[in-house]
Amino acid sequence: MAADPRFDDAIHAPNRLRICGLLRPVDSADFAVLRSALGLSEANLSKTIRSLVDLGYVRTAKSASASRGDARRTTTVSLTSLGRRAFDNHLAALRDLAEGRLSPSVEHGDG
Repeated sequence: MAADPRFDDAIHAPNRLRICGLLRPVDSADFAVLRSALGLSEANLSKTIRSLVDLGYVRTAKSASASRGDARRTTTVSLTSLGRRAFDNHLAALRDLAEGRLSPSVEHGDG
């Protein structure tokens, strides 16, 4: 399905955009990998992911870690189909802008 160029204020915030960009080509990513790749604190990444979860753009899953000997669990993060579509549409709008075509549609998220 072709992207519908549409800015999304909720995705455009830098850390949200970067998270969506990292998640787009993969099925899921470990929280610790995202934290390391983005250089964010655990608290900042948690808050940003929570806002994307609240929008329905990402989902998280917790599971036992095979590599740990204790009871701690790992968290994986993935884009939902809604999040994937919103990100693709946002990128299409940015491409249009970069190529001199302005897109009149703007989505307003909560963030």
